[in-house]
Amino acid sequence: MSGYAIYRLPHETHATLVQQTKGEPAELLSCTELNGKRGFVVAPFEVRNDQPILLIRPDIVKRIPVVELPSIQLPMQKSVVPRGPVSSSVVGEKPAMYYSIDFANFHSQLQQGTFRKIVLSRCADEQIDSALSPIDLFCRACSLYPRMFISLVDTAKSGCWLQATPEILLEGKEDGTWCTIALAGTMKLEGDQLQGEGESVSWSTKNIQEQRYVATYIAECLEQFTNDFHEEGPFTVRAADLVHLRSDFTFTLPDYSCIGDLLHALHPTPAVCGLPKRETFQFIISNEHTPRRYYSGFAGMLDPERETHLYVSLRCMNLEGRCCHLYAGGGLLKDSVLEQEWQETEAKLETMRRCIVAKKM
Repeated sequence: MSGYAIYRLPHETHATLVQQTKGEPAELLSCTELNGKRGFVVAPFEVRNDQPILLIRPDIVKRIPVVELPSIQLPMQKSVVPRGPVSSSVVGEKPAMYYSIDFANFHSQLQQGTFRKIVLSRCADEQIDSALSPIDLFCRACSLYPRMFISLVDTAKSGCWLQATPEILLEGKEDGTWCTIALAGTMKLEGDQLQGEGESVSWSTKNIQEQRYVATYIAECLEQFTNDFHEEGPFTVRAADLVHLRSDFTFTLPDYSCIGDLLHALHPTPAVCGLPKRETFQFIISNEHTPRRYYSGFAGMLDPERETHLYVSLRCMNLEGRCCHLYAGGGLLKDSVLEQEWQETEAKLETMRRCIVAKKM
């Protein structure tokens, strides 16, 4: 059975259904293979033979008002690979203990000067009502998070994933302008701050430095593909009950056929990986207790000749029957503190938990 994706762009009242009716989504082993391609992309953090980049061919593309979504029927995919994280049952028993082990391991590399920044993630399992459907959760995410990119993807290879993410990886408009962002640093809004957009937040040196690392990296990537780009920021942006530091990059591309090459340079950004990129990437996949799978990859519609909307896969859940595997992470620097980093992941996990809890009430 073929795959589908349904997504809603920030502040939109319509969602877009992309469905492949015959065959299976194309399996790619490098972002560079996306050169010249069109379709809905689902990319993992680490690309492997058993965990490829998936490209859903847009045989059917429909715009549907969000209010009408509860009545549509989506096909169920039969998984051909294990869908749960390999160690989720172990980590689920003592998540704080395993996170503290990983934190000590990752943080020691920062103290030794091996890395300037590294991102540590974790997984939490939640049970949901068996009556809930994936489209129910998608609709709830749309209602809760109007500022975010919401997507629901189901393929036999990847399993079923829901995400609500604020982070643009790459967007292109019909007029030929492109954009990406550097998003890093996290603070939770509380009390009267929830009434605003985070304008009263005072950022720590750690958060400012973390965001600057990401912005510098993106500028260096763009310089390889264009000499016409502009950076604006950083400024504070709200995502659910959290705020982040964001810089916007707008640019033009002389050659659309190199989109896959640009994605290969950008992904994974320091916002989900670290610096230096290659060394932190290898350390993460070798040492994190829970494999990330399609969390902290990217997803969205790729259509260089029209509009492209690709987002980093943050605030994710992988639906497996009645069990939801929720993912979150945070950037560590030399002066990071265990309890503060744990609380940041808790705040990020709350984004998906709210979708589940709201439906239980």
